Amino acid sequence: MPNKILAVLEQRESLLKRSAFEVVSVAANLAKDLNTSVEAVVVGDSISNINEVSKFGIKKISHLKNSELMNYFSSGYTDAISTFAKESGFEILILSNTSLGRDLAPRLSVKLDAACVVDCTQIKVSGSDIICKRPIYAGKAFIDVKILSNAKVITIRPNVFKAQIIDSSSNPEIIVKEISSPDLREKVIEFKKAEGKMDVSEADIIVSGGRGMKGPENFHLIEELADALGAAVGASRAVVDAGWRPHSEQVGQTGKTVSPTLYVACGISGAIQHLAGMSSSKYIVAINKDKDAPIFNIADYGITGDIFEIIPALTEEIKKVKQS
Repeated sequence: MPNKILAVLEQRESLLKRSAFEVVSVAANLAKDLNTSVEAVVVGDSISNINEVSKFGIKKISHLKNSELMNYFSSGYTDAISTFAKESGFEILILSNTSLGRDLAPRLSVKLDAACVVDCTQIKVSGSDIICKRPIYAGKAFIDVKILSNAKVITIRPNVFKAQIIDSSSNPEIIVKEISSPDLREKVIEFKKAEGKMDVSEADIIVSGGRGMKGPENFHLIEELADALGAAVGASRAVVDAGWRPHSEQVGQTGKTVSPTLYVACGISGAIQHLAGMSSSKYIVAINKDKDAPIFNIADYGITGDIFEIIPALTEEIKKVKQS
């Protein structure tokens, strides 16, 4: 069958990430539009929640198993997935545009002699053609890209395509394939992340602070508002460059691209670099003392005033509402 689709799933610490289920949904819907078959593949050792894949529309999952591949590293994962795709006849590969996906997709593209389109915010079918919409010029414009090659590698922006449960009672066909250990040129031993902190790339609500916070000692206000909302803490590039916050929290063109349901920008002017990383958020709330700040041009709701008065008041009101 031509144009067989393969959803490439991402796992961390033997658990499929939320973005993996978004990939499953997109791949399943695309297969329906193209009237073709679709499967999923995941690389790793043991995957505890692999059964959940079938809820989102894909019934057959191949688990390429090897303890050496428990953690992602580019050469091992590229060889394993590209070999599997070639042997099984998959021509369309879908990945999430996470840090892993951005590294893996172009490598797979070279191995499979495929066109590669990254950071897609919309995928549609016109006849037999796949047309992807993606941002350009730091998010100031969007283009439609028609993929002409037979083999295609596509990454989708996280949190833009929502994972849709189709059949919560479905049981998948899981094929475990023990694969030989790769020729190791490098090996990732473990990933370490800040304990208790939510990753901005996967958060549904984000509260970000900029230079308007005036110093790292004031970021407790951002953290308290984030706690009240159940949100992740983000930061602008200027804040990270100044050493106020870690790079893992940076939102923007040189940081992480996010698409949460709610993005609260506190003391962020709205430089192009920052807008490129968060402009696709569903709802944007901006708090800034400068009524002419560029952030207000894309904000759904804007508050002009002193953030050191507004943020504590907003935090208290949210707590009151949640307690009532």
